[in-house]
Amino acid sequence: MQDSTMLNYLKSVLINMPSDWLNLTTHRLDIYNEKLAKTQFLDQFENLYTNNISELSALNALPTAYDYIRLGHPLSSVLEWTIGKLNKLNAENVISFSSQTIPVLAILRKNLMEGKNTQILYKGNLPKSFDAELIKHVYGYDFRLIKTDDVDAILKFDGSTVFISQQDQFGTINQNANIDFHINLYENLGSILIVNGTQNDNYISDIQHVRRRETIAMTPSNSLVALQSIANQSTINNPQNNLEANKTSVLNSIKNITGTSAKPLVGSSGLSIQYAIMMGLIDDAMQNHCGKTIKFIVPTNCYGGTNDQARRVAACLEHVEVVDLEVDGDNDMVTSLETVLSKIAKEDAVPYIIAEIPTNPRVEVPDLQQLNAVLSQERKTASNNIAIDPVFILDQTFCPNIQFLAEGEILSTVRAISYASGSKFPSGGKCTAGYCVANKKAESLMPKIELHLELCDNEATELQYEILAKQMPSMNQRIAEAYKNTREFVNFIQETLPEAKINFVSEELAERGFTPSVFSLDLPTKGNTAEEKETFKRALNHKLIDLMITKIPNDSKYCVSYGQLKGCYWTIPATSTQGTTKESDKDYIARVALSPNLDLELHKKVFQDFVASI
Repeated sequence: MQDSTMLNYLKSVLINMPSDWLNLTTHRLDIYNEKLAKTQFLDQFENLYTNNISELSALNALPTAYDYIRLGHPLSSVLEWTIGKLNKLNAENVISFSSQTIPVLAILRKNLMEGKNTQILYKGNLPKSFDAELIKHVYGYDFRLIKTDDVDAILKFDGSTVFISQQDQFGTINQNANIDFHINLYENLGSILIVNGTQNDNYISDIQHVRRRETIAMTPSNSLVALQSIANQSTINNPQNNLEANKTSVLNSIKNITGTSAKPLVGSSGLSIQYAIMMGLIDDAMQNHCGKTIKFIVPTNCYGGTNDQARRVAACLEHVEVVDLEVDGDNDMVTSLETVLSKIAKEDAVPYIIAEIPTNPRVEVPDLQQLNAVLSQERKTASNNIAIDPVFILDQTFCPNIQFLAEGEILSTVRAISYASGSKFPSGGKCTAGYCVANKKAESLMPKIELHLELCDNEATELQYEILAKQMPSMNQRIAEAYKNTREFVNFIQETLPEAKINFVSEELAERGFTPSVFSLDLPTKGNTAEEKETFKRALNHKLIDLMITKIPNDSKYCVSYGQLKGCYWTIPATSTQGTTKESDKDYIARVALSPNLDLELHKKVFQDFVASI
């Protein structure tokens, strides 16, 4: 490492960096430009470096690097910039991962779509969880695997050459032009993928998208460990966590909260756990229903990550398809499911349903007795055989306190798996980890899901387990307190602006345990045409959010969040959580999430000022 100027600057940045760089999980959308994700942050960071400015105020003024921390964040971006500097590469050619195997899968996915050959060469050992045959069989990826001790001897190949090596320090890569992708593995931290050569630049956005949908970036805490190693030119100093005790505590908390007995699984994010569920179920279907088409039934307007991930999996496998499920507004989940399941039964396909209860963002709960009846119904194939019964995969992030799957509860009699994003109430917004559980009827599916969670190296990190161990015991109490604040704010808005349409649970549902602390707000509008009315409403959304975050900067935030320990969070799903949803299914309404701890009276006052201004 010869660049002493860069290293000295890096040391100064690490001393002065904002605490939010390490602690925040969801970033501010008011200083975020999605089209300039990462580049805007690093362009301005580069300017600070050029002018040797590293004061806290300057670093704090940098724009948001990414909207979701799992995709990337300031520290992962600075790490990629630093490794780029050391290797005289653009920062965008360096991509950090918490996982050690997903970067390989990202390249294989791209080459599958393009019909391109891949050879994977490795020095030392492959990632512990790398199972070549499983990857080929279930994921549909094709490659050849070669062990080598001589990097310089790697010759040109008709396709992509990936070189994997274990590292205990961050430094420069071997500049062999025949290597298209370097993947450096760092024990307990994750991996760094380096895209080599301009001919491979078209891979960058595709690899980034795999990181967005199937895993997470190297976590802030691990990125900091990596940066400190680089700045001090030392071996990696991994902090010690009491992993076994923390993991035992977390698994016990999840069992107690969900009322289930099977071993829960904890992933690095909600989408990491969802990916393990999808691939585990595909693996199970290929083994037990060989040759049959697998159908993932997905709500059209559900969280964009869920929608997008399902379609990306289906795009890679000819025997997997996505079926749309209409659930919100004028459409009823139960009726839609009946129609879809009957059709799939006739086709003798394997039905897997992914659904949110309550729905996001309109916070709707289907008739659960009718839902159970539809899921329990025995159906016949076109040849009059008994059809394969569905697996109901429930995203219960908005109500993780409800024991849907417990014995005697509404989803105990059908095969069901539930999962939740741990970045919400489970961790109080302190980490991105997610978890899943199964009821007794679906317990046999969990080993396959665990197998693919391990294959993708997507289990929660040691620090994530530590955070969950601290936060989960108080989760249900925090949910109850946040619901009280939300109900009071909803009642106030209804009295103050009765023309507004509010989507929130009824008092009756709340008494049955559905106590979310999020609601959606459809503001009144005006205009002569539907287009004018929509334009006016969208502008009004922004006016309300701008007023709240300006007048209450310590409490009100414009970001995608829910279940935080403190404050109130505003977003517009159509431009954030539904980013990849079809335009016709997007919701241009305000979504509001309250915590157990906020100045509710001040929020009421500012909302009253907003009403007076319109």
